Amino acid sequence: MSITTAEQIPSQAAAAPSQPATLQPLYFLAWLLCAIFYFYQYAVRSAPGVMQEQLTQAWGGNHIGAMISAYYIAYAVMALLAGVLLDRYGAHATIPAGIAVVGIGSVVFAQGSESAGMIGFVLQAIGAIFAFIGSSYVAARYLPASMLAIFVGFTQCLGMAGAAFGSKPVQFLIDPTGSFHIAWQHVWLGFAVLGFVLAAATWLVMPRDKGDSAEHHGTLSVASFLAPFRTVFSNPQSWFAGMIGGLLFVPTTIGALVWGTPMLHQGEHTTMAFAASDVSMVPIGWVIGCPLLGYISDRIGRRKPVLIIGSGILLVSCLTAISVPVGVLPPYSVALLLGIASGAAMIPFSVIKEANIPQVKGTAAGVMNFLVFLTTGLMSPVVSALMRRDEGQMTMDTFRMAFTPLIGGVALAIILSFFLKETGARATQSKQIKPDRARRF
Repeated sequence: MSITTAEQIPSQAAAAPSQPATLQPLYFLAWLLCAIFYFYQYAVRSAPGVMQEQLTQAWGGNHIGAMISAYYIAYAVMALLAGVLLDRYGAHATIPAGIAVVGIGSVVFAQGSESAGMIGFVLQAIGAIFAFIGSSYVAARYLPASMLAIFVGFTQCLGMAGAAFGSKPVQFLIDPTGSFHIAWQHVWLGFAVLGFVLAAATWLVMPRDKGDSAEHHGTLSVASFLAPFRTVFSNPQSWFAGMIGGLLFVPTTIGALVWGTPMLHQGEHTTMAFAASDVSMVPIGWVIGCPLLGYISDRIGRRKPVLIIGSGILLVSCLTAISVPVGVLPPYSVALLLGIASGAAMIPFSVIKEANIPQVKGTAAGVMNFLVFLTTGLMSPVVSALMRRDEGQMTMDTFRMAFTPLIGGVALAIILSFFLKETGARATQSKQIKPDRARRF
């Protein structure tokens, strides 16, 4: 495995702490608060979609698209910076601050103007990136190595739960016909209060350890800032993991959640209600599949078999979704299976941390998120352009053509998975045993 070690980060060679062999209650609580942060930020992120009617009336037009684009640009850029900050200063100095920034962004959004909404939403993105990267960092540093994949899966599970169910209370609160109607601005103030409370709780519970990088004691320089990136990006395994994760995410994030409902409604001529219900099975499948596949991977001590088999099931599910007419198979079964199988996309998040030295686990998580969002950003315009070719008269042939890059991406991810080096616990143990055996002779 080609990875940069002490030659590029000499002061870090002995800095990485050993992970505990058993689950410690305090460390578990620290991870759980990070996972709750991930749930919280997903609920906050989904709120503007529920408030579109109210925001359009307040701002004189629907500007949600521009706001969401700005959010993901800020999120992707911050993914790189957040990982370095975690490695340099540790979880206690960064994650509570990230939660507080989301709370501040909610206060700004509550001001009510369009400019305040844009600024507040971008601030939320800047803070929100510390949720998944932070929880992954805490899991990789403070929880048993043999349980890393399942905790990463549970984190994603809570995030998807926030996306699937977090918008329901918001809709209930702002519904003008409801019995408990409040102004949409007050919802953002409520989000802010929740954020500040969560930030305080996380600050109290999170271990006070410094970052794994011993250079946090010194002066921040361009060289020290770029060193972790050199380490991660110079490792081919980082690129394989990032590309595989990104290619496995796009069939759900772009295909199912963006174009799945129109495909069923216009291509298969189902009712809009059925189409929306069917597509909603995908995030529910995520909630099941992310921790399930993580558990299986940790249980057998292998990453690649779970990744390849899960990706294969995802490929078959995607082909079934565009080839088998609605009604042939049980309702919702294909979408649910597709969501469960897409949980395989979380395996590379564990691989990239295990394939790099411990001192850059935060940077590795940031790079992984950056590569995944980069893949989404590159694929989305391609699919949209293919859809627009037949806009207004889209048939199933239109959707099949537009989804071809996504399905081809899954096939490519399976091929790339064979080039990954196994990083599971069983592979690590076998590497440690071999030198011991050699010394006996």
